[in-house]
Amino acid sequence: MGINLLVILMLLVMTWCGAFGGYFLKLASDTDLKKDLPGLVKWLIVGLLSYGSGAILNIIVLRYLPYTVVFPLTSITYIWTFVLSYHLLGEPITKRKLLGIGFIGIGAICLVI
Repeated sequence: MGINLLVILMLLVMTWCGAFGGYFLKLASDTDLKKDLPGLVKWLIVGLLSYGSGAILNIIVLRYLPYTVVFPLTSITYIWTFVLSYHLLGEPITKRKLLGIGFIGIGAICLVI
């Protein structure tokens, strides 16, 4: 049971890394190259490191779970992205977005049950 909990934790962290990678790359894309080159480089590096960490965790998780389970479960990244974009970027929550998040959640549950 211990390994299953560890694999689940790695899968969640992997998806968090993907969501944070996207968030930091968004910050980099909003940085003015002419006015704040160090800020751009900082967000770019943090974003790439986040994505890279997620990719490494993906490889590790694939040792324990089949690809047909791991790859669809990476869609959980969209749930974290939704939460981050609302709380950190002030993006609106719409019924359509909530419906999409609900379908992702239902699909993820169907895969693991």
